[in-house]
Amino acid sequence: MFATQDTILKLLTLCALAHSITALALSEKSPSPGSTPLDPSHKYLIVRGESPSSSQEHVEFDNAATLLLRAFKNQQVPETPGDLEECSAPSHKATFSGYDYVILLGMLVISLGIGIFYGFFQKGGSSSNEFLLGSEMSIFPVTLSLTTSFITAIELLGNPSEMYFQGTQFVLIVIPMVLVIPVAVKIFYPIYFKMELTSCYEYLGIRFGKEIRILGAVLYVIQMCFYTAVAVLAPAIALSKATGLDTKIAVILIYVVCVFYSSQGGMKAVVIADSFQAAVLAVSLVLIVGLGSFYSGNPIEVFQTAAKHNRLEFFNMDPSPTTRHTVWSVVIGGFFYWTSLFCTNQASVQKCMSLKSLRLAKIALGFAIIGLIAVFLLNFYTGLMVFTHYADCDPLTAGRISATDQLLPYYVINTYEHIYSVAGIFVAGIFAASLGTVASALNSLSAVTCEDLLVNGMNIKISPEKGATYAKWMSLGFGIASFGLVFIVEHLGGVLQATLTLNGLIGGVTLGLFVLGIACKQANTKGAFYGGLLSLALVIFVGVVAQIVSVEQPALPTSIENCDCHVNLTNIIGNLLTEPVQVIEEGGFTSWPIFRLSYMWYSMIGCLLTVFLGWLISLIIDFVQRRNVLRITGKGIDNPAAAEEIFKSDSQVQYTTTTTVMPDPRETTSAEGHVNHAIRIDDE
Repeated sequence: MFATQDTILKLLTLCALAHSITALALSEKSPSPGSTPLDPSHKYLIVRGESPSSSQEHVEFDNAATLLLRAFKNQQVPETPGDLEECSAPSHKATFSGYDYVILLGMLVISLGIGIFYGFFQKGGSSSNEFLLGSEMSIFPVTLSLTTSFITAIELLGNPSEMYFQGTQFVLIVIPMVLVIPVAVKIFYPIYFKMELTSCYEYLGIRFGKEIRILGAVLYVIQMCFYTAVAVLAPAIALSKATGLDTKIAVILIYVVCVFYSSQGGMKAVVIADSFQAAVLAVSLVLIVGLGSFYSGNPIEVFQTAAKHNRLEFFNMDPSPTTRHTVWSVVIGGFFYWTSLFCTNQASVQKCMSLKSLRLAKIALGFAIIGLIAVFLLNFYTGLMVFTHYADCDPLTAGRISATDQLLPYYVINTYEHIYSVAGIFVAGIFAASLGTVASALNSLSAVTCEDLLVNGMNIKISPEKGATYAKWMSLGFGIASFGLVFIVEHLGGVLQATLTLNGLIGGVTLGLFVLGIACKQANTKGAFYGGLLSLALVIFVGVVAQIVSVEQPALPTSIENCDCHVNLTNIIGNLLTEPVQVIEEGGFTSWPIFRLSYMWYSMIGCLLTVFLGWLISLIIDFVQRRNVLRITGKGIDNPAAAEEIFKSDSQVQYTTTTTVMPDPRETTSAEGHVNHAIRIDDE
């Protein structure tokens, strides 16, 4: 029976695709005389753009498809004692047990306890520097904290589904992680330590001026507020669908714990809590992989199954930038993405600056990246392991799950239901990743707001004693604001992916401002400011339009041939037959290739566009200013006392750029010419 059903489904699908692929439009005219009327629900049938009245083939195919569907619906599965249940409506659903809740709550209570200890019992942290930087912390906890800062719950759930549905090309993302190390330890962090910065955006202020420092800080605040909301909401939704945990309860628990220990304990509490959460995350990942080797297949079986079903792909050399994942987009685009996270993101810079010396910071950063690579590789392997487990019965097609991000939670909850506490450890690891991301973001947002916006932007004088109090309230305020954004983003649906894209775009522009300051000597304040704003507007426009017109990447083939439940193929066929075909007309600016670029290129585009526009505008402004200065100087306006003497003299005007003490502009120049103070000031 199941072979017959599968054959019918394939025949109907192939027929529909064959008759639709060259179609142009559908006419709703009445059928030709003598033929059976068409069912209005079958508007998907399009045959070479011909109307039913002029195409007998069209009518016959429609009637044949209707009869096939009717016959398929009339088929009855024999009622036997061993009758299979419906896949999409199982009689038993695996849920959290009491042991699982104890483990999850235990992890949250310990994280709260860390905040209570450092907030109320540990001496120190009374000044803003101690609260925000932790006052010379040791290297081991900072390394673990750095690792967890870059691991979000979105990636823990999204990476396995990427391997499962799209293949392994994305694995190459670990290569740019290694390439970033020399850039970070040779260029960026020596600058930060030499200047003894609290906020990395202080560099932009020193290099360009107050306006650029404020611009960088505002971009970071916007970026991290939305990102933390998405980073908490996305895994909470996935976990709720797969485990039965209420989404709002999961979100509230994460924010209450994070806001408390980050606002009370400061950087020390964040780093120590991150270290504990990193241990929980590592245990959960190793446990799932270890159990999977027994229940789903050993590594040899996993890779053999992946190769058999075309999941192994590492060398897609397609030069087209519109291809989603290639060697070029993952390695080159990923390099700019990770550079923005490691080198110009306040959450990571602030933790490195909490160490005693640059040497320790380099060591911590190197080991953090190695740990990050290990976590990513384990996560990628988990996706292939899950595919081996469901190679003959895809839970998404069968109706067990409704979204790709629910794949890993569904696998863990259902496969290891009989093993107590495994589900609890896994969910605790997912919560730990969310806690680490949000806590680091809140603490860094406090630093940016206090140092860059209040003290530098608004000229508010904050004493070191009051700095810690201000930072605590800032951390609390940003936690509440991010929590409120969760319920706004929740109702926007498709904006979730757009928000993550926006995060990469803003990070690229911020990286471009730093590169402009470090690499371009000619760059000036106005060039950086206008170049940054113009680049931001352009990349956001491209990113938003790309999200609107984007077509979802088709998944690699999956199978439901050997499911241990009854797959409701009637509903699948009915959806195929009743789904109308929309003809997409190519044309307009949305069809431009720029809007079909792979999302992996967004950070690179934002960075390079900022550098180019900032450099170009700086040259134009510098040229205009020098021309105006020369014109003013030629008229003698800058030195009225010597104007008449200069115009009477036939000698050539000479300019000097010496760095000696500037004389009084009112003094009379010698007969050799006069000193152009405007050019001297500009050069200095």
